[in-house]
Amino acid sequence: MLANLSIENYALIDSLEVHLASGFTVITGETGAGKSILLGGLSLVLGKRADLSSLRNKEQKCIVEAHFSISDYGLRSFFGENDLDYEETTIIRREILPSGKSRAFINDTPVTLDVLSSLGDQLIDVHSQHQTMRLTENDFQFKLIDALANNKTRLSQYSKTLKAYTEEQKELEDLIAFQQNATKEQDYNTFLLTELEAAPLKEGIQEELETQYEQLNNVELIKEELSKGDQLFNDEQIGVLSLMSEARSALSRLAGFGKQYAGLYERVQSVFIELDDINTELQAFQEAVESDPGLLEEVNTKLQLLYNLQKKHGVSEISELIAIRNQLSDSLYETANVEEKIAIKTKRLQELEKALKEQGTELNKKRNGVIAQLKKQLEEDLALLGMPSASFQITLNATNSFKANGMDELSFLFTANKGGSYGLLKKVASGGELSRIMLVIKAILAKYEKLPTIMFDEIDTGVSGEISNRMADIMKDMSSEMQVFSITHLPQVASKGHHHFKVYKTDEKEGTRTNMKKLLHEERVLEIAEMLGGKEVSDSAMAHARELLN
Repeated sequence: MLANLSIENYALIDSLEVHLASGFTVITGETGAGKSILLGGLSLVLGKRADLSSLRNKEQKCIVEAHFSISDYGLRSFFGENDLDYEETTIIRREILPSGKSRAFINDTPVTLDVLSSLGDQLIDVHSQHQTMRLTENDFQFKLIDALANNKTRLSQYSKTLKAYTEEQKELEDLIAFQQNATKEQDYNTFLLTELEAAPLKEGIQEELETQYEQLNNVELIKEELSKGDQLFNDEQIGVLSLMSEARSALSRLAGFGKQYAGLYERVQSVFIELDDINTELQAFQEAVESDPGLLEEVNTKLQLLYNLQKKHGVSEISELIAIRNQLSDSLYETANVEEKIAIKTKRLQELEKALKEQGTELNKKRNGVIAQLKKQLEEDLALLGMPSASFQITLNATNSFKANGMDELSFLFTANKGGSYGLLKKVASGGELSRIMLVIKAILAKYEKLPTIMFDEIDTGVSGEISNRMADIMKDMSSEMQVFSITHLPQVASKGHHHFKVYKTDEKEGTRTNMKKLLHEERVLEIAEMLGGKEVSDSAMAHARELLN
């Protein structure tokens, strides 16, 4: 319920704070006193878009803050889903800055207007002309019937099944589309995979083959250079090994004359050993190098295959060809197994369809079971509100379609006159009739589900004193289940409130201001007397006011 509301720098409100209680609260005030301003301020914390023109002082920010007691509303999951701190007393704050920017907070956490509006819808139901038109919508009519039929759990289960059915259906459609496309491309993909699997695809193979090709393609040059190297190493007169052998012998004779000579000898000895090793390896290479035209052709063929495959697939690396080969292999595997997957999905879809039909049938049965009761209750309650000939024709037809709220089509027809033609509510009911119908429906809903705080904005406009008295009784009865506010001009309604607030204007040096205060008993008597007879309050008006309050 709404426990506290404070508004600063909004329209004609300089600063206002009111503490509110459970039960039935009435709000009165002269036309133009600012009751709509109060609603406007409240709408800001419910997620309505801000308007810079609403700022009283254009150089200061507007702040609207509301405290709600939400322990009975089952909103923990909402707070968790939106990463908000859950508090049983939740504080919503809205700020409009002079720059025109707007900020919203839930328990001091910044939120978007969408989140704020979504929470606001679950906290306060402001009954306006727009909201009354919801009565003409099929979804709202289903909500009414399902509340009476106690279908909340059944609808939740149906929604879960429908979600699973929709997901499975989408996956099956994707599999069938994949199968159709894959079948068309299967032969070509098989050819591509065979071609790639026949190629020597492994990391580094291209560099290895290119090196081997260069060696085989230049055998004569390699032999010639190896022979030249062998000659330079082993020539008897100027060969490297012969000269190094002489240098080694000379230095070996000096090694005994000091460390410096011994060190020089060791270095020459080391170089000689390395050169001798190189010579041995060079001779081995010389013996191993042979011309092999057949191997050269084989290597060239492999290289050309790799080059052609890279060009064909538009890549430049062997790793990319390997990735394409693996992808084709996976795709063909999927194609080979898609038939089995389609069969599994089809079976699962049939099971879910069967469950949906059973759940839809149960919803239809429960709904049909309360339609007669709903019709009777609506017509009886409306008769008390001055619509004795009001009549409803409510029919529910089962279909084969899986809809968001079941498998039914609902026809909700109305006539206000005896013998009149039935028609859709939005076509045959006047604004006043729709308001009374909505009041009756809200009263019925309050008995079957936990509704948020509701605020009726002059729902009693244009009705007689006796009818307004009955409407007030309905609102007061509703307040035993929920917090109810009624903005009213009628003394009959004002007198029924557990709490009474008055909205009024004062003219001061700084300008006109809107204020709001809670009335004590004698102040209520005077306010109701003025509503009965005007500013010149008579003794009879005061007596009548006391009678209404008592």
